[in-house]
Amino acid sequence: MGTIVSPSLLSADTFKLAAQIETVEAAGAQYLHVDIMDGHYVPNINFGDKFVKDLRPHTNLVLDCHIMAQAPEQIVEDTANAGGDILTFYPETTAHPYRLIERIHELGKKAGIALDPGLNIAPYLDLLPIVDQVLVMTVSSGFGGQKFITQMTTKITAIKALKIENNYNFDIEVDGGITEKTGALCTQAGANVLVAGSYVFKNGIQEPIQKLLAL
Repeated sequence: MGTIVSPSLLSADTFKLAAQIETVEAAGAQYLHVDIMDGHYVPNINFGDKFVKDLRPHTNLVLDCHIMAQAPEQIVEDTANAGGDILTFYPETTAHPYRLIERIHELGKKAGIALDPGLNIAPYLDLLPIVDQVLVMTVSSGFGGQKFITQMTTKITAIKALKIENNYNFDIEVDGGITEKTGALCTQAGANVLVAGSYVFKNGIQEPIQKLLAL
């Protein structure tokens, strides 16, 4: 499988959302990245299960839901029931991340864990056999338009090595400051899913997506 592109709706124009999603689909992107923020884990509040529920009938793309919440359990449940396909949370925000991953699978969804720039994978090695996706943040969570942290490619490489060594099946997703240039750094390091917001929606949508798909 080649590179998967997950355009981040955080950077879309709310008043043109339907048309922009059609363009995203036509360009060949496979996912839509939906940032769900509770105002506690990150200071912003954005989207939610109602948005996911409203969005679901209008697209067949995978809804890649990135849950930035201090207590993710109920939000995960609500987002799954609303139609989210991949539910990614921060493992340090719950006392029982293993149990939450199992619950996501019980709901018939894929489960992911997210790692902020300051968080290492080491405390969460026991989760790798059961997750479907590991999201490496290459900016601090919660805000669009930040500069890519180049040092995070080392983390991507380390996670890719663990995946190969143990024959794990999870995707490696990267979110933050993704452009054609930084996306290439990430795919070379081992990522196969690229989240891109500003780069896609501020540059005509179609061409940036196609450039990322080609990486």
